[in-house]
Amino acid sequence: MGDIKGFLKHRREVPTRRPVPVRLRDWKEVYEDFAPDRLMVQASRCMDCGIPFCNNGCPLGNIIPDWNDLVYRDRWRDAMDRLHATNNFPEFTGRLCPAPCEAACVLGINQDPVTIKQIEVEIVERAWAEKWLVPIRASRFTDKKVAVIGSGPAGLAAAQQLTRAGHQVVVYERADRIGGLLRYGIPEFKMEKRVIERRLAQMRAEGTEFRTGVDVGRDITVDRLRAAHDAIVLATGSTTARDLPIPGRDLAGVHQAMEYLPWANRVQEGDIAAEGVPISAAGKHVVIIGGGDTGADCLGTAHRQGAASVQQFEIMQRPPDERPAANPWPTWPVIFRVSSAHEEGGERVYAVNTLELLGDDEGNLRALRVVDVDQQVLDGRPTFVPVEGSEREVPADIVLLAMGFVGPERAGLLDGLGVALDDRGNIVRDDAWATSEEGVFVCGDAGRGQSLIVWAIAEGRSCAAAVDAHLMGETDLPAPVRPTDRPLT
Repeated sequence: MGDIKGFLKHRREVPTRRPVPVRLRDWKEVYEDFAPDRLMVQASRCMDCGIPFCNNGCPLGNIIPDWNDLVYRDRWRDAMDRLHATNNFPEFTGRLCPAPCEAACVLGINQDPVTIKQIEVEIVERAWAEKWLVPIRASRFTDKKVAVIGSGPAGLAAAQQLTRAGHQVVVYERADRIGGLLRYGIPEFKMEKRVIERRLAQMRAEGTEFRTGVDVGRDITVDRLRAAHDAIVLATGSTTARDLPIPGRDLAGVHQAMEYLPWANRVQEGDIAAEGVPISAAGKHVVIIGGGDTGADCLGTAHRQGAASVQQFEIMQRPPDERPAANPWPTWPVIFRVSSAHEEGGERVYAVNTLELLGDDEGNLRALRVVDVDQQVLDGRPTFVPVEGSEREVPADIVLLAMGFVGPERAGLLDGLGVALDDRGNIVRDDAWATSEEGVFVCGDAGRGQSLIVWAIAEGRSCAAAVDAHLMGETDLPAPVRPTDRPLT
């Protein structure tokens, strides 16, 4: 490493978030700029650890110590090349990934880990600013045609790799714009959509074709799709939301998170005025059921829309501030975290279960009936036991369900293809990413189940290698993960 004592001399430092009153007035990303000289200091904290567990903590296998060292030495273009050798879209992961690499950082055993994620995003932003990122066109072209269904991170990664291998790739997206959940699930304050657009421009210049507004299985038949392509990659994601089957679920004012979030993004795209949004938190009392990232996205969106109050409910107990003994390094630390949205306000309520949604005489939501719960292990299984005397009503005008997703949608495409599903509703794939149907492959959440963006990109890259080998008999494309790989948990 450039400075073998860097981790002894410098503390971890990350960019400052813009003041809450300022950022709540717009939808721009929340972080201030981070000076290059300060970033180089942070890169110097990457210690000569011998075995870089960060490489294994990252599903993409990012060669993190290498590009940390290159940044410290002011060799930014070389750092860009090393970064892109393993990651197609570091501007996405550098903003949205929860950074399992940092959880696995050796320095994190007894100090704050290296700011890997920040270094990653600063490298790629420098590359865009310097115009180093240009289209990479295939050196040879095949006569093979591949359809990629879905334009989230898995589909985009697979499409870019296959295009660069010389195949004719068409990405089908049922929405009106490319990006999947990156486009309509991630709020603008977490990632401005200009970030997607510049990468799509690169992919178009490389030869990838995008077709929006096409719901495969309905707008185009499965037979027609098969006839037009030599291989099909399913990257549709896990889009069937987990529901809450309790009394009052059908009341007006109860919505799934993905019924709510896209409207705010459409306002930023200029499709609709803020005043015309069908589902808005403006002036209303909001309860979000679900304590994960999607719930935090709803929280930040509700703040910017001017909600009267926001509460975020989580059935689990509040996590500890530090790693417990049963959750040692380098596993992912299950600890209490404060996202930018939580910093902006609202109340986080832990160990609470919603029993019923209550409405008025006109069928509108007015309150939730809830009870505190104590998590216990009964007959070997974790169980949530109601706390006696804690039942109460919580007034609410809107309830947003942010409880995760349970698998890909079956109607249309999957039913038409006839691919086998496992007992969790995900698409079955073998060690070569192939489904039960010849020439049909799957990657990302559609096969893995709901997971992280970094896993989606890694699976897209590996699936592309499998498709290339299927079409050509061999491949030079990298395959960072296998279908059976699982993170350290």
